[in-house]
Amino acid sequence: MTDLAAEPAPAAPALRRVAIDPLSRVEGHGKVTLLLDEHDRVRQARLHIVEFRGFERFIVGRPYWEVPVMVQRLCGICPVSHHLAACKAIEVALGITAVPRSAERLRRLMHYAQIMQSHALHFFHLSSPDLLLGFDAPAARRNLAGVAAAHPEVARRGVLLRRFGQEVIRMTSGKRVHGTGSVPGGVNRHLEPADRDALRAQAPQMIDWCEDAVALAERLLAQDEDTVRRFGTMRSSWMSIVRPDGAMELYDGVLRVRDADGRTLLDGADVQGYLGLIEEAVEPWTYMKFPYLRALGREAGWYRVGPLARLQTCDVVPTPRAEAQRRRFLAAGPVHATLAYHLARMIEMLHATETLADLLEDDALVAGERTVDPPRPRPAQRAGVGVIEAPRGTLIHHYAIGDDDLVSDCNLIVSTTHNNHAMNESVRAVAADAFDGRALTPALLDRIEVAVRAYDPCLSCATHALGSMPLEVRVVDARGELRDAVLRHDDGRLERCAT
Repeated sequence: MTDLAAEPAPAAPALRRVAIDPLSRVEGHGKVTLLLDEHDRVRQARLHIVEFRGFERFIVGRPYWEVPVMVQRLCGICPVSHHLAACKAIEVALGITAVPRSAERLRRLMHYAQIMQSHALHFFHLSSPDLLLGFDAPAARRNLAGVAAAHPEVARRGVLLRRFGQEVIRMTSGKRVHGTGSVPGGVNRHLEPADRDALRAQAPQMIDWCEDAVALAERLLAQDEDTVRRFGTMRSSWMSIVRPDGAMELYDGVLRVRDADGRTLLDGADVQGYLGLIEEAVEPWTYMKFPYLRALGREAGWYRVGPLARLQTCDVVPTPRAEAQRRRFLAAGPVHATLAYHLARMIEMLHATETLADLLEDDALVAGERTVDPPRPRPAQRAGVGVIEAPRGTLIHHYAIGDDDLVSDCNLIVSTTHNNHAMNESVRAVAADAFDGRALTPALLDRIEVAVRAYDPCLSCATHALGSMPLEVRVVDARGELRDAVLRHDDGRLERCAT
C-alpha cells in the first residue's frame, strides 16, 4: 500500500506542504495538504483519503441475493441508499422491469426516511455547532453538547426529527441500521397498520419542525452574507436524477446536468448508459477518484451533486411547502455558495418529510403483493445499473452476474466521489483566504473543516476509510524538511511539536 502520508512535495520551485490530518465531524477520516508557492500563497489543495477496504473487490464471487445486505456495510449513516441502489441494479441484471406497487411504495418510504434522518443528523449534530456557535468558538464547546446547552430546543428537535426517520426505517426494513427489508424483486415485509397510524399521527409535527429548520438555516446564513457568498465558493455544473417531467426525484429517474448558468447540458439520460457519460480520473495521492463528464473533458467536466445540485437541476419540487422554499432560495438565480448546501439540505428535508406524509396515506404499504420472480429465460447480458439520490448526492451501483448467480464485476460511484473535485476546490478557496503562509492557527484548521463539512462527505462510502487520530498539521519546505508541526487534541488544545 502506498504511504500517502509520506508523499514528497512536488518538484516545482520553492513549494511548501501543509498537512491537516485527519478531518473531524465528517463520516470517515481524511487529510488535507496545502501546496504553497515561493510567495507562500496557496497554489493547490489536496483532500487525501488514506485508508482502503475494497468493497468492489470482495463483492465479486458472492451470490447476487447477498449483495443488498453486504454493500450497506459501506456506511452506518446512509445504508438504506446502498441497500436500495443494489437491489435496483440487480433487478435490471435479472430482467425484472418492475416490482409490485406495494414494494415500490415501501421502498420509497424507506428511502425518504433515510434522506430525512441523514439530513437531520448532519445539520443538527455536525454542522449546527459551526453555524449556531460560530466558526471560532472553542472546539470543546463547538459540538452537539454545546448546542444543547446554548440552544436546547434546536438540539431537541434535531434528535426527534432524526428519531422519526429512523423509526420509519426500522418499521420498513427491520432495523434502524443495516436492515433487510428490500430484496431483489421487491420487499420482505409490509408496514404494520398500527405502525402506520403512529407515524401518520406524528407526520404533521415533523413537517412543521422541518419548515422551522429551513427558517433557522436561512437566518443563520443571512447573519453574514458576505462570508457565505465567498466561503469556499466556486462556479460549477450540477448533476442529479430527475423525473422524466423534470420534477425532483430521489428514488428513480433520468440523469440531468446543468451548467453554472442554469443551462441544461444533458437531459433524460438513461442511467444504464452512465459509463458513456462519466469518466473517472485517478491521482496518486488519494484513493478517491475524480469523476467528470466525458463530453467536456477532465478540466471542464467536473460537477457537484447533492441537495444544492438537486434544487437547481429540477424544474419543480413536487411537494408544496418545499417548492415554495425552493422558489425563494433561487429567486435571484443559480446559487454557488458552498455554505448554501446547509439551507438546501433543510429544504430537501422538508420535501422528504412531506413525501413521507403523503406515502403514509397509501394502503399499499400494509397490503398487496410484495415480490416478483425473475423472468425466464434469463437475460443474455446479466448486468445492471441502479441509481438513486442518496442524502449526499447521486449514487451509482453497477453489477454483472454470471451464469452461476455469482457477482462477476462491481463498480460503485458514490455521492462523495462525485463531489471530490469540488471539495478540493472549496478547500483551496478557503485556505487561500485564511492562510498567511506563516502561522498554523486553529482558525485555519476550523475553516478548512467547515468547507469540507458543508458537502456532508461520507468518506467511508467514498473509499471506505477507517481509523481515528488527532488532528496534526505539518509544514514542509521545498527541500522536504519539517518546518513546523502542530497537534490538536480532541478537546481543542494545541500542542507545538518538536521539529
